[in-house]
Amino acid sequence: MKKFLLLLTMSVFAAVLAACGGGGSESEEGGETAENEEGDGTISIAASPSPHAEILEEAATILEEEGIELDISIVNDYTTPNRLLADEEVDANFFQHTPYLNTESESHGYELASAGNVHIEPMAVYSQDYDSLEDIPDGSTILVSNNPAEEGRFLSFFVNAGLIEIEEGVNIEDATFDDITENPKNFEFNNETAPEMLVQMYQNNEAPAVIINSNFALDGGLNPQEDSIALEDSESPYANLVAVREGDEDRDDIKKLMEVLQGDQIRQFIEENYDGAVIPAE
Repeated sequence: MKKFLLLLTMSVFAAVLAACGGGGSESEEGGETAENEEGDGTISIAASPSPHAEILEEAATILEEEGIELDISIVNDYTTPNRLLADEEVDANFFQHTPYLNTESESHGYELASAGNVHIEPMAVYSQDYDSLEDIPDGSTILVSNNPAEEGRFLSFFVNAGLIEIEEGVNIEDATFDDITENPKNFEFNNETAPEMLVQMYQNNEAPAVIINSNFALDGGLNPQEDSIALEDSESPYANLVAVREGDEDRDDIKKLMEVLQGDQIRQFIEENYDGAVIPAE
């Protein structure tokens, strides 16, 4: 399903990227999206391939009965979707959590908002050679993504395991590597890698441990429940959301989209298809 979906939407995504470069007809297409403020029966949405686009495909069949069509474009990185949304090339995106949305909005001046949470993808630690965090040798390098909004999330695994301490009074969601006060095993966190490359680096056994976002893990054939050595629990604050431009969260079609994504049918779809690797948000 994933390969077919990726091939099916690649041409759509190419057209979207072309629109970002300016020029006659492509720019006019971007304008059509901007005119859709009240909703015209179609919602264009950029999404990560798995599980986001898969969930949207399921939601699309339900929304058809409401007279709403989803135009889904697959984007397999963390920087393009918010730019497409801010530039009015799409009506919404579905790939990120609140800390990342806030960081992106502050860094780039985006005026974006959450239309609502949909699911949690528990992040996990993977290792080819060790069965637990405690087994990782002194001085090991831990590969993590170059997403600064998730440094505290990376550290939380080791804080919870009692292997690292952070500055007293710092909320773990706001923590950075600079907040580490105790690191007796001298772990080093390498955050120079794009998140979509971490599965390949894990498969190549390029580090004793790699922390991978579940959407990329799933897309790379990993099962976070079965293949990881440490997994976030259901209380993770990093629920994935649908983002829109500020004010569009009040659009009737966006409200209907969220009603479906947060409804019982999609909750059941998530629970039946991802074996705990994706969890419906509360």
